[in-house]
Amino acid sequence: MDPVIFLLEPLQYGFLTRALLVTLAAAVVASVLSCWLILMGWSLMGDAVSHAVLPGVALAYIVGIPFSIGAFIFGAGAVALIGAVKSTTRLKSDTVIGVVFTALFAVGLAIISRTPSQVDLMHILFGNVLGVTDGELWQVLILGALTLVIVLVKRRDLTLLAFDRTHAHVIGLNTKALAALLLGLLALSVVVGLQAVGIILVVAMLITPGATAFLLTRSFDRMLILAVLITATAAVSGIYASYYFDISTGAAVVLAQALAFSVAYIAAPRTGLIAQLRQRRRRAGSPARQAV
Repeated sequence: MDPVIFLLEPLQYGFLTRALLVTLAAAVVASVLSCWLILMGWSLMGDAVSHAVLPGVALAYIVGIPFSIGAFIFGAGAVALIGAVKSTTRLKSDTVIGVVFTALFAVGLAIISRTPSQVDLMHILFGNVLGVTDGELWQVLILGALTLVIVLVKRRDLTLLAFDRTHAHVIGLNTKALAALLLGLLALSVVVGLQAVGIILVVAMLITPGATAFLLTRSFDRMLILAVLITATAAVSGIYASYYFDISTGAAVVLAQALAFSVAYIAAPRTGLIAQLRQRRRRAGSPARQAV
């Protein structure tokens, strides 16, 4: 097939063009946030927020308001609830997160089971990117742009928080407010990603890009750039793969990200499996050379 035809054929369909834009927006926003989540050890928090928004999405569908409103309210509420329980018990963070997000996810399933004709569970869980309307597209683009602007404005403070929270506190930064801001941005990024890949697969978009970039570089600035480039490439590749192979769009995007992670895991210059094998061979051969 002619490369030009290969690239342009899917774009002749309006729904695929919208799907590409929505997926790109969601992927880029999630990739930027994922860098901070990886460094701060908050990957499980991303999982929790993405699942905890289910009741909000279900109620929004039932009431007839934009699902992003319900999703953000319950996402932010889940973060606040996790913080409240953590501060008033001796339980560890991962335990509290697990209890809260599974409980809220179950509430969402219970609501949906009571109103099966009003809420499409498959679209909520796995996304409906091919059915995105122009209004939903603008909603995702605006929310994504808002999230990125806030991140860029507070980038230095958030980076210091991730690397040295004690130093950030000593120099006068409000670490609790910064952590709350980051969690609020996480809730916003989940809302953005829901439209593209749904509740379940948005977890991968919040973790995989940052993890992949982390394997490839030790510089945080380069990590941010690599995460965006990797996830943008995966988003485009996933859209085209879903069109030509007739598979789920959200799954194709996440699989493309997983493929990028696998390549980095194997071939990363310093931390990849190949590099580790070479280092072991050098260490194994060094005593022999010394003996000679």
